[in-house]
Amino acid sequence: MGGQRRGCQLPLPFDGARGRGRGDGSGEFFMTSSLAAFRAAIAADIVSHHRGRMREVCVETEWDRPRRLAAEAVGTAFLVATVVGSGIMAERLTADVALALLGNTIPTGAILVVLITVLGPVSGAHFNPAVTFAFWLRGGIGGREALGYGVSQILGGIAGTVIAHLMFELTPLAASTTERTGAAQWFAEVVATFGLVAVIFTGLRARAEAIPWLVGLYITAAYWFTASTSFANPAVAIARGFTDTFSGIRPLDLPGFIAAEMLGAALAAYACGWFLREAPWRRAGGEAQVAEREG
Repeated sequence: MGGQRRGCQLPLPFDGARGRGRGDGSGEFFMTSSLAAFRAAIAADIVSHHRGRMREVCVETEWDRPRRLAAEAVGTAFLVATVVGSGIMAERLTADVALALLGNTIPTGAILVVLITVLGPVSGAHFNPAVTFAFWLRGGIGGREALGYGVSQILGGIAGTVIAHLMFELTPLAASTTERTGAAQWFAEVVATFGLVAVIFTGLRARAEAIPWLVGLYITAAYWFTASTSFANPAVAIARGFTDTFSGIRPLDLPGFIAAEMLGAALAAYACGWFLREAPWRRAGGEAQVAEREG
């Protein structure tokens, strides 16, 4: 399309579609040599050199950067408004904590399916700095784009809290007093975020069109099997620090949660790089077949 800008979407299954390897801007983050080496090792594990298998690619898209960032902000805002708003509604309707948690869980899983489906083609529907960080580690997004995504997600998340509060006639922002801290909670966040990122990466390989449902169902389950109720998202965690309601978390407890979430994302990026790496004999066979067809 003449004069149309290109943008980088969430990595998609690549099978002969037009695309080019992503490599612009990865040095825009101030990285230590160890982090740079870690990222390079992950990228080396997952980049393919023949057609017909998943690669991290930058595909041509009609969505320019401002609209991609807007999609991330709006999507995160709706996600947080759902988390906070459903928590307020549940707390008002019942004194049963288990029932209130269920009332918080179902809307959150449902809205993720909707948001990823409708905004995925625009920005990749990350809505989560930990997910964006994992894709950056795997070479699927440049440093400048990743930074823009992260800022948009955080601002959108805070806006979502304000939206939820105004709908329920509460002060727009209120620091939470809900204590969520300790080794068990932090470990739960490592597990929750590791699982989320692993579901996304393995889902892209297995059945990319099912990603909205896979993510929604995973978060629905993780609400109940993790001790932390699966925040698994630094932007959502920050936004929940500004609501003194059912879903809140004390601002004092945010650093531990965010660090655990980023660690879980990094571990998942590394693990999936190893797990999804094609066996040498299969890679050699595939390259031979491509060479034969092109010959």
